[in-house]
Amino acid sequence: MPEKIACELCADPGGDLLWEDGSCRVLRVTDATAEAFPGSCRIVWQRHVAEMSDLSPSDAHHALDVLLATERAVRRTFHPDKINLASLGNMVPHLHWHVIPRWKDDSHFPAPIWANAKRAGTRRPAADHAVLRKALETELSTLNKMP
Repeated sequence: MPEKIACELCADPGGDLLWEDGSCRVLRVTDATAEAFPGSCRIVWQRHVAEMSDLSPSDAHHALDVLLATERAVRRTFHPDKINLASLGNMVPHLHWHVIPRWKDDSHFPAPIWANAKRAGTRRPAADHAVLRKALETELSTLNKMP
């Protein structure tokens, strides 16, 4: 009998759903990160796999297309100074990526958001779910038009 996997990303969506297909889902982060870094997103692979190299070449290509479309949507919507992309999986060994908008005056810049805060940081407006979803849908629609 296969071992039952206790995985929070298998059991819980992991944020507010912006978009999904049969392979992955894009979520607006709703945890403590969202307040300090509005527009933060997470792309979660639907099947439980631990590493990017567990994916077939076509699945890996699709995952990167969705990741880059999400980055472009966050950039267009929030105009950050920088985007951080992370796929750690140390705490949750289920393939997922963080798309984190960063500003030079945020609480942690230039350190990673998981480091200790350096300052209070400038507060920015909360992520508008509908605006971010529309920007993401626009970016993803271009994937079908690529040769």
